[in-house]
Amino acid sequence: MNAFNKTFQLGVRGTNVQTEITAGLTTFLTMVYIVVVNPAILSSAGIPFQQVFTATVIAAVVGTLYMAFFANHPIAVAPGMGMNSYFASVVATQGLSYQIVLGTVFIAGLIFLVLSFTRFREVLIEAIPATLKHGITAGIGLFIAFNGLRMSGIIAPSEATLVKLGDLSQPVAMLTIGGLLLILALMVRRVPGALFIGMVVIAVAGLLMGQLDFKGGFASVPSAPVFFDMDLGGVFTNGLYAVVFSFLLVAIFDTTGTMIGVAEQAGLMKDGKLPQAKHALMADALATTVGAAAGTSPSAAYIESSAGVAAGGRTGLTALTVGVLMAATLFFSPAVEAISSLAAITAPALIIVGCFMLAGLARIEWGRMDEAFPAFIVLLMMPLTSSIATGIAVGFITYPLLKLVAGRAREVHPLLYVFGAIFLVQMIFFPAG
Repeated sequence: MNAFNKTFQLGVRGTNVQTEITAGLTTFLTMVYIVVVNPAILSSAGIPFQQVFTATVIAAVVGTLYMAFFANHPIAVAPGMGMNSYFASVVATQGLSYQIVLGTVFIAGLIFLVLSFTRFREVLIEAIPATLKHGITAGIGLFIAFNGLRMSGIIAPSEATLVKLGDLSQPVAMLTIGGLLLILALMVRRVPGALFIGMVVIAVAGLLMGQLDFKGGFASVPSAPVFFDMDLGGVFTNGLYAVVFSFLLVAIFDTTGTMIGVAEQAGLMKDGKLPQAKHALMADALATTVGAAAGTSPSAAYIESSAGVAAGGRTGLTALTVGVLMAATLFFSPAVEAISSLAAITAPALIIVGCFMLAGLARIEWGRMDEAFPAFIVLLMMPLTSSIATGIAVGFITYPLLKLVAGRAREVHPLLYVFGAIFLVQMIFFPAG
């Protein structure tokens, strides 16, 4: 106990071992759905299930333990929602191998690591206006919610209108709707781990309905990781620079915003600054790079960490608890693989997380077209083009353009003009498939 107190400064932050472990368990229960959802999404892109499952856990453990011991913050790190769906869509829409797209993530991770040692990361975050930040986050939310509706069969393809209401009498659609309502009810009642509990209930219902083939839940020996199953050369051959930038950009401001928000909630901010900021920012960069090398999409700080903070978590001991529990999931890969095979289990999580990501829309000045339209077009383009990169590009082009026309050119950071011009050239002369 004294070792914990010395390492994590429990007394200084007014907490204790029991509170921190309880907080860690709370955070774990609210985010453990990722070990099911992430493999389900990325295995659809061709990555072997066991490989991406192991990679998901490795990324989460590496990032979260680094956060625990070097930054001493109660913040968990794991492969981020939205980026996994985007990864799968790049593979599907551009006809690329998953190895090439893993290469883009790895390169983004390396750039991320380098930027974590400089001020460029902070400068870039400051350069992107709040309107675009909110629009991009919300666009990703619609993007992943759309995927949840599609994979569950609640919506279906239509030649006349592109999409239509699916056949809700199908078992998967029925289970998804029932599970969605259950999870929402648990959330309204503020039940900790509502997503995880709902997924377990759906799994049991799916098993009883014959929709789930459950052959066992425990693996005596975890699957060995597969490292460097990627094609770096293919990134340059196919000119996937916009994809690299998209992974990098979203990871940068999304995870930084999450860290600041959770740290503010925990009362850890000092004079508006995040203590041990470089180590905190390094955690997700390291997790992204290691995760890509093992076979998963980019990692980010998890907003679910706020649940642990609400339970009293104030130090890295909370994150350490999450990391240890995440590592333990390696022994349950058979159960996770069976659960991931039923779309109704993972679809409600995608839909609900998508809803969470729309919160920032309330902060957009909808009465000003030079602020509203760039956010709107980002929000619209991401789900309709199945491309986060396209949404970001259109936003970066329209925002400075409208500011110029409105006579407010000085409100735009010079970096935004540079990126806007780059994206315009890329979309005209080097369009993605």
